[in-house]
Amino acid sequence: MINVTIYTDSLNNPTGFEVIGHAGYARSGKDIICAAVSALVITTSNAIERFTKDTFEGYEDEKTGRISFMLSGNISKESTLLINSMILGLTDIENEYGNKYLKISYKEV
Repeated sequence: MINVTIYTDSLNNPTGFEVIGHAGYARSGKDIICAAVSALVITTSNAIERFTKDTFEGYEDEKTGRISFMLSGNISKESTLLINSMILGLTDIENEYGNKYLKISYKEV
């Protein structure tokens, strides 16, 4: 299962995320849930890096399926929109395939 934790501030605005695990929907290389989650998460990270001036720390480990991305300082509207768009896509996947493969949780930091 893929566990996604969305980190938020006290106003419930997203400040980062962590993704851990593999869906187990199909064998490696054929798992459409892993592919979809990876595409959403990596595109979001890359878009924030390319299209905003926000600062962040990121970590990736392909073997464990762990991706961590935390914004710091003042967070722009653009980064907030990009993360909220990622959350929308992930929520749609969770709703479609169930939390047997993908589970999203929120944690205030």
